[in-house]
Amino acid sequence: QVQLVESGGGLVQAGGSLRLSCAASGSIFSISAMRWYRQAPGKQRELVAVITSIGSTNYADSVKGRFAISRDNAKNTVYLQMNSLKPEDTAVYYCHAEVIWNRLNDYWGQGTQVTVSS
Repeated sequence: QVQLVESGGGLVQAGGSLRLSCAASGSIFSISAMRWYRQAPGKQRELVAVITSIGSTNYADSVKGRFAISRDNAKNTVYLQMNSLKPEDTAVYYCHAEVIWNRLNDYWGQGTQVTVSS
């Protein structure tokens, strides 16, 4: 079994910054892609950013130039640096990991709330 534990959410004013972390632990041989999603009230969950095992990244258009995803493979941890935050970034942010043990399985974190005040 694998656990993903997120941290770093909170309340911030518009224009501010937050850094989210998501640490994976448990039965892990390696981790393929890691992703951050978010879900605002009344909206569907959306993909924010993805990073592959070799560090290639991709972002939703709405966060390009403001957010940066990174990972520390030695710590099985993914980060999301969020700058120039806007009220529309308010959501619960979830990390997702494709974990390889005896086969590939995907896991979700419990979510962390990010609230941006105007």
